Amino acid sequence: MSGSKLHVVQRAVVFLSIVIMLGGCSQKVAIRVLEPSEIERAALTKKLSVSEFNNDTIGLSNKIEAQLANKKIDNKSYFTMISRKDFKKIIDEQKIQNSGLINISDAVEVGNLIGAEAIISGNVSNVTSNDTHYLSERISCADNKCKTYTTYKVRCTKRVVGLSAEIRMIDVAKGDIIYADTIGKTSEFSHCSDDSVALPSAEMAAQRLAEKIATGFTYKLTPYYRYVEVVLLEKPDIKYSDKEEKLLKFSLEYIKQNRYDKAEFYLIELIDSTKQKSYVPFYNLGVIKEAQGDYKEAQKYYNIADKMIVEPIEEVSLAYVRIQNLIEKNTKAKEQLSR
Repeated sequence: MSGSKLHVVQRAVVFLSIVIMLGGCSQKVAIRVLEPSEIERAALTKKLSVSEFNNDTIGLSNKIEAQLANKKIDNKSYFTMISRKDFKKIIDEQKIQNSGLINISDAVEVGNLIGAEAIISGNVSNVTSNDTHYLSERISCADNKCKTYTTYKVRCTKRVVGLSAEIRMIDVAKGDIIYADTIGKTSEFSHCSDDSVALPSAEMAAQRLAEKIATGFTYKLTPYYRYVEVVLLEKPDIKYSDKEEKLLKFSLEYIKQNRYDKAEFYLIELIDSTKQKSYVPFYNLGVIKEAQGDYKEAQKYYNIADKMIVEPIEEVSLAYVRIQNLIEKNTKAKEQLSR
């Protein structure tokens, strides 16, 4: 390839890289969304007791109990945990066999005596650990100035550790099973002879897996917050005057600074200035209201923007669907929190 052609190719690559980078730099707003509990009935039973799990050498039942006890939403504890000592005392007094997964009739009897709305019990599988060995190639300098290189191989070990537990949650009042499933987790680790950090033991890895199982189970029972990123519209959809372009620019700058009040002022002024013919300020106002948690107002602005577009606009279409789904989920989550 000639020098001139190579130069043209290099310029094209640089230009393409800039286009890709700019394309991925759209201004976004992080929005906190309240998700309802995956298991509706579980979220409505607020007084819980966790029994000793069968074969629980890694303390999974303790981890679940601790996470449920520490679960807070809007700085308020979600569950009231009944002491494990009270549970064990009733088990001993009533001479009930606790083999991990307590049967429904015993769970109802114990739950009524200790004032629990639900009993969580379980059975933990044996920890599995499997090692496989392989060779990994390395490159090193063959001379002091690293002008030449040599390759060699080192011995490595891959360790896969697994843990699963059968967990059951029984409704004391209704005398039936709210939740029953087996939750399993695995972790993979690698270590080579030239590594400074050793492989974790199966016991240590299992402790981490137990924490993950406890976290996953807790999330199934409670509403929780997550964050989504929503893209703002930064370019005019119709011919803007210089003044209108500045209004849009200023509103975006204030949104970036979380000054939603000022951003809203400029967007409303932009709506008036364009005689309500531009969907961009309506959409961006919807994003602001969504970020503020005013979903009904956000829906109103998104609906206006959606009615104004002729050709489908991805951001507007996504917002139209998202806000309806968000309103439904938020309503359900708030109902769970109020019980």
